Amino acid sequence: MSAGDQYYMQMALALAAGAAGRTSPNPMVGAVAVKNDRVVGRGYHARAGTPHAEVHALNEAGECAEGAILYVTLEPCCHHGRTGPCTDAIIKAGISRVVLAMTDPNPLVAGKGVQKLKDAGVQVECGVLEEDARRLNEVFIKYITTRLPYVVLKTAMSLDGKIATVKGESQWITGAKAREYVHRLRDRYDAILVGVGTVLADDPSLTARLPDGGGKDPIRIILDSKARTPINARVINRSSAAPTIIATTSGAPPEKVRLLKEAGVQILEVSGGEGGIEPAALLREMGRREITSVLVEGGARVNGSFITAGLADKVYWFIAPKLIGGSSAPGPVGGPGIIALREALSIRDIKLRRYGEDICIEGYTVKRSD
Repeated sequence: MSAGDQYYMQMALALAAGAAGRTSPNPMVGAVAVKNDRVVGRGYHARAGTPHAEVHALNEAGECAEGAILYVTLEPCCHHGRTGPCTDAIIKAGISRVVLAMTDPNPLVAGKGVQKLKDAGVQVECGVLEEDARRLNEVFIKYITTRLPYVVLKTAMSLDGKIATVKGESQWITGAKAREYVHRLRDRYDAILVGVGTVLADDPSLTARLPDGGGKDPIRIILDSKARTPINARVINRSSAAPTIIATTSGAPPEKVRLLKEAGVQILEVSGGEGGIEPAALLREMGRREITSVLVEGGARVNGSFITAGLADKVYWFIAPKLIGGSSAPGPVGGPGIIALREALSIRDIKLRRYGEDICIEGYTVKRSD
């Protein structure tokens, strides 16, 4: 792996990241065409159904693509989907060498694109900044291999581990800069999920409100087994382009379900147990709808249900320098809990960031199978 290969791949990765939150259910992909140590074409995949990164880079390169090197963050597709095969465009343009960050985990591609290029006489090298590319597309990788959404838990708590006071007051534990970053997270993921308790207590709108505008509202999902969401709740907001889905069970009163449907809500009936809606069943239904990622902003009960079921992939844990106190004040994780410390959920690859007075711990959960 040469320094030049790393340099141009970093450029391609930066291009790809510019479309964060916009390409679902497709991956983020960037491409850079280089000839005689000069960039002659750049491109990235903007959203599903539009030309892929390679096509944009080749179009910009024009005749300069003949004999050039193409740096791509993900293996080019070789099948007909919403667009044509990128491998055909690469071969037709006369690219001499393709440098890839990683192969495509999509079973429709998965090495077939590399083989097609090699069969056409194109030199292919794979694995340049692969870890960076995998992190960039961690959502896509999970979804395309499991058909389940990537699950991110976000919570905010005080220094003594409280998410609200003994009277239930929780707005606002963290400061303005931390809350702004949370809105950027909402802009990045497909959906946001809360329990009906949060809706009843806080009446949130669950939108992405960025200071510079241009935010993409996530799909709003409410866990509400008894259909208790008021029809005048702010989350049932028709001024937003994002739909609201209420996940409920067969035990919900039919009249309440009817009123919610009339208010424009999508009703998703899933199986439920004594603890309410089963998160695994909900994720399967979300996957069928091509919802590839979900930001869980739940309270103790919702967080506990996802953690107990082993379904969380990543966490953003905000800690405010405040002491709330109170033995009955809620903590961030409910559920049955564990008996032995060896059963605790561990977090790896931790990053610590500061937002104003608050600290955020970002990391990945360690699965029991890891």
